[in-house]
Amino acid sequence: MNGQTIDPDGNAAARRPRRTDRTAGSPPVRNRSTDTSVPIDPYRTIVFPNRVREQRRRIGLETLLTLAERLPALPYIRLSKIERGETFARATELRMIATAIGLDDAAALLIDVEDPDFSIALWAGSRGEKHALNRESEELAMLLAAAFRARRTDDPSLTLARLQTEYGLPSVIVSRIENALKPFDRWNVETITSICALLGTPDRAALAAHLRMLRDQGALTEWLARIAGAREREDRTRERIRTLRQELARMPFHLPAQMMAPTKATAAPMTTAPVAGEHRLLTVLGVPAGDGVIEPFPGPQRIAPPPQTGPNSYALHMCRASLGPIIPGHAVLIVDPDRSPVQGGLAVLREGKGLRVLSITTDRNGSLYGNSVNPEREIALDMVPPADLAMVTAVLFG
Repeated sequence: MNGQTIDPDGNAAARRPRRTDRTAGSPPVRNRSTDTSVPIDPYRTIVFPNRVREQRRRIGLETLLTLAERLPALPYIRLSKIERGETFARATELRMIATAIGLDDAAALLIDVEDPDFSIALWAGSRGEKHALNRESEELAMLLAAAFRARRTDDPSLTLARLQTEYGLPSVIVSRIENALKPFDRWNVETITSICALLGTPDRAALAAHLRMLRDQGALTEWLARIAGAREREDRTRERIRTLRQELARMPFHLPAQMMAPTKATAAPMTTAPVAGEHRLLTVLGVPAGDGVIEPFPGPQRIAPPPQTGPNSYALHMCRASLGPIIPGHAVLIVDPDRSPVQGGLAVLREGKGLRVLSITTDRNGSLYGNSVNPEREIALDMVPPADLAMVTAVLFG
């Protein structure tokens, strides 16, 4: 995969032949264009507009959580991403959602994006999605994507493995950079420092100035043209929705019962039943300690844990919405230190004397990453000692 560009799904794209007419940290400069305009797709993170929200509200499920309670086999975070259109649902997932809300036809969850009256702007706006652009930050993200692609193409030794080991840039971050999936001003200090080292600039301000200079010189024009824009997104969305309709038409209406129940990986562990008359209560731990860390200090609240909670589990107050709006600050997590986190779930990472709550994802190689939004973090978890990582088995919204 030397020198290959990574698309948003983690697939390697074809690499152009290496060029040699460049200075350190800069892309090739021949065939320059004087066109410095940078096209921006404000809806590039919405790939799967759908009717999940309308259909659940049709039967009185006002919050996504109420639907999630009917779908224990589908992680809440993935369900949220599907409803917001940030990821494509699988046909089996659509059938599960349809079954949970009493729809006879799961295709009713799909939108005909080929209808001339369909508008992605109206779809996003009806959900309160904010797409007011910070034009400068979005443009810099596109310029960074182009410069990053050019740099890697010009130096085939910049493999994904080297980017991770020498620059601290895991493949999932490389994919987001190369596809301009995050505004320039939202990259954290650690990531910007690594990018600066790769492109030969001392800091964020110098990096921005360097990117603008390359744009003005026309050095990034052909690379900007290679970044998927609105047309590519729309084509991909149309094709995937067509495929989903075909897959749903071939599926049996009634799903096997085990598909609607928690999977072995996400179900709460079986434990010895409590003695008759015994009422187990957990003291809720947690006070905010800054930077998204929670200090496990006991509070006055005590709660009854869900059935089959592990014997060493504890209750943790979320304190702040560090994962974004999907898990509010008042939520209480049930944490089982005897279980390892899995993709699509939540985990608690021990950092010194504090704890950090993370949502779990994997890259195309199966490597495990923990993510938070406030503050923005992406932490490689495969090398974390197992004793420092615990699985969240339940979220209580109280």
